[in-house]
Amino acid sequence: MTGCSPGASGTRGASPGATSASAPSPDPLAWSSCGKNLECATLEVPEEYTEPEGAQIPLAVMRHRATDPDQRIGSLLFNPGGPGVSATETLRDLPKTAGTPGAFSAEVLARFDVIAMDPRGVGQSRAVRCLTDKQRADAAGTAFDPAVPGGKPLPRLLTDAAAFTDGCAEHQSKKFLAGLSTDNVARDIDQVRSALGEDKITYYGLSYGTVVGPMYATLFPHRVRQMVLDAPVDTDKWFGNPLPFLNDVAVASERTLNAWFETCRAEGTAVCPFGAGDPQAAFDTLIDTLEAKPLRIAPAEGVTPGGELDGAMALEATRALAGDQHTWPLLTSALLAAQDGNGTPLYTLWSSVTVSPFPVPTAMFEAHTAVRCADWRTPAGIAAHKAAATKVVTEAKRIGPRAAYSALNCARWPAPDKDRVTEPLTGAGTPTALVVAGRLDPVTPHHWAENMTRTLDSAVLLTREGVGHGSYGTNACVDKAVDAALIHGTHPADGTVCKTDTPATTRPLVPANG
Repeated sequence: MTGCSPGASGTRGASPGATSASAPSPDPLAWSSCGKNLECATLEVPEEYTEPEGAQIPLAVMRHRATDPDQRIGSLLFNPGGPGVSATETLRDLPKTAGTPGAFSAEVLARFDVIAMDPRGVGQSRAVRCLTDKQRADAAGTAFDPAVPGGKPLPRLLTDAAAFTDGCAEHQSKKFLAGLSTDNVARDIDQVRSALGEDKITYYGLSYGTVVGPMYATLFPHRVRQMVLDAPVDTDKWFGNPLPFLNDVAVASERTLNAWFETCRAEGTAVCPFGAGDPQAAFDTLIDTLEAKPLRIAPAEGVTPGGELDGAMALEATRALAGDQHTWPLLTSALLAAQDGNGTPLYTLWSSVTVSPFPVPTAMFEAHTAVRCADWRTPAGIAAHKAAATKVVTEAKRIGPRAAYSALNCARWPAPDKDRVTEPLTGAGTPTALVVAGRLDPVTPHHWAENMTRTLDSAVLLTREGVGHGSYGTNACVDKAVDAALIHGTHPADGTVCKTDTPATTRPLVPANG
């Protein structure tokens, strides 16, 4: 539905019921063409909503116009997750990402103006930068030991965390960093809604986007037409102590790696020759071998600048590929190649990992960390992090060391958000939400979806069988349900299960010795 609407505002403080100053009603967005069927605009929003006339932040907004204007329902705003993923880049790349999580169907694109807003501190909305290019390059060139919790000795990890957080404080104002919290992102969304002239919006969120959605629904329940939450985060855990949260993520990732091992073994060596029937032992040997003697990678124009593939890099690439059953054949091929002395496939795949729940030396990671630190309540004492590292290494043998100490940056964060929303995100007063979860998700375990369904005032849970992070756009059964929810506001029965479209296989893309 469209129409004139009053100015945006939102609650601020310890609970959604707290009051605050209202932000001024924004002017209508001034759109300009920026691609095929795409329009771009910039919206200025308050850096701090308790000071609506104070410093402003420019938000990048992009619109994909409904392809069937006569049947247009309204505006659908989406957040692709991260935190740190640019929504505008995601929308621009939409034609190239069919079959991947979050890819909207032709039916949805016909009925909605799809709106992308880069959250404050992300993408084109004044992206957070904490390190210089040289510091980032140095971090990328630093060797990690996959057998050591955190990848480096703890004193070095603490030094790195100090350099990172000092860099954030040096390059960004503390007020700006504190204002990157999800409640402010929700308020920004309502400013966009108002500038669009919409009375209500439809919302789709993936991964971290499932934190943003319930926050918006809790602060602005009367502004939500429909909401779909895909690969949901347990919002109660997100806004608390991150150490148990990160332990859950590591265990979930370990389970998807184990699922690849188990499938490889079950399919037999005729299908999955890696490890000759014992893929786990072969994998551990490969990681140890690569760590002791990395493989040289020759430069390939347009593909890789070259370098070395060590055990830690191979483990990170494997973690990413094992987390999606659609990339299992690629993983098998890459591992077989590395075993034969060709590390280029794994190295290329490692270099393409831009978003990870654990530290990676990319510019996106700086925004990713800044948003997390604004929301989380991270223990400052090192003892808690040591105990958490011991626990995660015990519960996730291979991924645990990768996850250990990954909240250290937030432990000494220089800009805490002291007046964030802390009450449960129930979305009370909004229409029933559709919560979509994968049975084996490498980042957001299924029990988080169960918890979210219980926390929300009204929600139904749809489960997709199989391995992967995000379901909409990858599964016909899920696609049908999500489209029905977004377009018609109808939902499957709570507890409905969607089977995988095709059985998972570890058969390599390139046959061994072929």
